[in-house]
Amino acid sequence: MLLTLAWGSLFFPGLFALCTWGLRRARPAWSDSDCVMISTRLVSSVQAVLATGSGIVIIRSCSDVITDRHWLAREYVWFLIPYMIYDSYAMYLCEWYRTRDQNHRHSLTTFRNFLSKNRLMVAHHAVILFVLVPVAQLKQQHTLLYKVNGILTLTTFLSCRILLFPFMYWSYGQQQGLSPLRVPFSIPFYCNVANAFLIAPQIYWFSLLCKKATRLFDTAPAKKDG
Repeated sequence: MLLTLAWGSLFFPGLFALCTWGLRRARPAWSDSDCVMISTRLVSSVQAVLATGSGIVIIRSCSDVITDRHWLAREYVWFLIPYMIYDSYAMYLCEWYRTRDQNHRHSLTTFRNFLSKNRLMVAHHAVILFVLVPVAQLKQQHTLLYKVNGILTLTTFLSCRILLFPFMYWSYGQQQGLSPLRVPFSIPFYCNVANAFLIAPQIYWFSLLCKKATRLFDTAPAKKDG
């Protein structure tokens, strides 16, 4: 646990510094802002690949995705903590480099601008650090906090990944003066096919989330009765 935390604390800032140094050497014509921004995105890409790889390993190693546990799922949470802290600072650094022509010093105004322009991303990182991590590490799957988080996950997933598609059709219909039922017959066929391919996995993943939520709410009263 502590070793994983220490490794993550060295890995992400170190990779960021290495990428920034390499870009400045390889592309001397680039500005510091460009080098820092691209380095931040490179590190984020590496983290995304590591997270995806870990997820694949975990899924392939578990016969029951609902009840089985894997050591990598626990350890990667500790690896994720320093990344979230690093990435928050890296985003601020990008904002500071972008605006330092007007203000060469770190200031409260720069920090406020950073929060204003990145409020959703900062909130995302804060929720992971202060909600997801405690829930995942303290095994509080049957607490009220965990259940509320699950309900919010279902709601946001349904709204942003599934209902988005009928909303797009409805918006197009409003613009063209068509009813939503006529929209699929008024747009190119390949658009409907592409949307079908996009929404199909979303519906499947949503069904898995619903099954997990159902099992969570069913097993909690059963344990109390037992």
